[in-house]
Amino acid sequence: MSMLTPPGMGGKYRITGDRYPRMRRPRRRGRLISLIVAAAAALSLAGWGTLQLIDVFSGNGPKKSTVAAAGDQKQDCKPTPAPGPTATPVAQKNLPKPAKIMVNVYNATAHGGLAKTTADELKRRGFDIGRVGNAPAAYDKKVSGTGLLLGPPQASKGAFTVLGTQLAGTDQKMDARKTGDIDLILGTKFTALNTPKDAAKALAALTNPSSAPAGKC
Repeated sequence: MSMLTPPGMGGKYRITGDRYPRMRRPRRRGRLISLIVAAAAALSLAGWGTLQLIDVFSGNGPKKSTVAAAGDQKQDCKPTPAPGPTATPVAQKNLPKPAKIMVNVYNATAHGGLAKTTADELKRRGFDIGRVGNAPAAYDKKVSGTGLLLGPPQASKGAFTVLGTQLAGTDQKMDARKTGDIDLILGTKFTALNTPKDAAKALAALTNPSSAPAGKC
């Protein structure tokens, strides 16, 4: 009997030789492979998430598809209003020539000499000039805008329109006069008439207004 055989055991339980038998557990290769696959998947997911965060903070986030972007742009597309005077874009027909409009120029500001210099410029531009001087007490220092156009009701259909191209931001007021002349009362915000080029452009826009350009889509 071998020295490795415990006492009382023999026969088929007898151990021969001088080494104990190996008692290892069977290897679980399936579990090891599963752990490796799970770890690889976790690393891939973490890498993908990092790339997404980088894109977001760098401004390269997910973009809309071409069709969706085109749809949004189409909805937001609006016609661009055409620049020009505040008058309605309907063509003004049969406007009187400046030579047919008699303008009285009055100064309602605290700066002396504005009425004369303005009247002289309007005369060079073809207007017929009437009285020139300081504004009546009812309007002196009381016109807060650039100017006030004052005249009979029929002046609103032509004379006010033509004279208004010479000075932006004027107000209009009707009175009961029987004559066809109109008054230009210079207000506290008056600095100068429009340039001849701008005045001519404004008048052309009234007589032949261009249609508003369509928005670019």
